Amino acid sequence: MVEKRNLKRRGFSYYMQAVDNTTQQAIGYLSDISPRGFRLDSKRGIKPNQQIELLLDLTGDVADKAFMVFMARSKWCKIDEIDPFVYNIGFEIVNMSAEDAAIFKRIFEKYGTGK
Repeated sequence: MVEKRNLKRRGFSYYMQAVDNTTQQAIGYLSDISPRGFRLDSKRGIKPNQQIELLLDLTGDVADKAFMVFMARSKWCKIDEIDPFVYNIGFEIVNMSAEDAAIFKRIFEKYGTGK
């Protein structure tokens, strides 16, 4: 796959689950992060260009609230190279409030590990 992103992504050092806010179904766990997007590791695949309202539970060290909700669009999906029962799904953030964008930046800075 050709690398198209122009912002560096980082590995993710915290176990943070993403939930479909409409269905309340767990989608996966953040495995890397960039200022404008992230990758989830999931037990199910999601086709590209699916827009999903996601809910992330937050910790007290990054926010004063328990969760944030925002829109994200799947960009790609592939089977994990190590675990064939896991899908890696790339998402870009489509719509996020200014307050949540500041929280997402803190998440990136606190839990993103250098790549």
